[in-house]
Amino acid sequence: MTLALDLRVVELLCSRLCHELVNPVGAVNNGVELIEEMGADMADEALKLIAHSAQQAQGRLKVLRLAYGAAGTELSSFGEIRTNIEKYLAGSKIGLDWPSGAVDDALASRRGTAKVLLNLLIMGEAALAYGGTLALSSGNGAVTVSARGRGASLKPDIREALDGGCTPADLKPTTVHAYATGRFAEAYGLTVTPVEAPERLDLVLRP
Repeated sequence: MTLALDLRVVELLCSRLCHELVNPVGAVNNGVELIEEMGADMADEALKLIAHSAQQAQGRLKVLRLAYGAAGTELSSFGEIRTNIEKYLAGSKIGLDWPSGAVDDALASRRGTAKVLLNLLIMGEAALAYGGTLALSSGNGAVTVSARGRGASLKPDIREALDGGCTPADLKPTTVHAYATGRFAEAYGLTVTPVEAPERLDLVLRP
């Protein structure tokens, strides 16, 4: 199956990528301005700000490159996904519970599985508005991303976008990621099933 994305989807995904980078890149610029205005007295503090923000921007770029770009499709193990999502979440109010062996790495051999899993992790993060934990597990050929925390859920419009129940013209910046995730899964012959419980959202990925 060949995946074709509407121009509006591409535009919204590009907008999301830029949105992810605005804050860390802006902080780098603030650090430079601080050095220019305050001189050597503030150099150490400014350099720490620049270094932290540059690392944050790099981490987000790597994750979105794998989530949206061709590089993620060719991944054949979950190791790189785990490493990059740890950096992506660093400093946030969301923890990652992905113990060694929790996910069967053999499942990543199917083309596109690791890419879709990464997109589900980003969806899980968005579902935890008040913070919480993203936990990974596998069994019976499926991989599950569990978003656990207060208010963990999928809003109706996000679920509709994931399922493909809306048109590209109806998409918004808040729903385009779910829409693209659903279409990626379809393109690789995978299914994503959301399962909700109190304070918990499971996103189950199956071949």
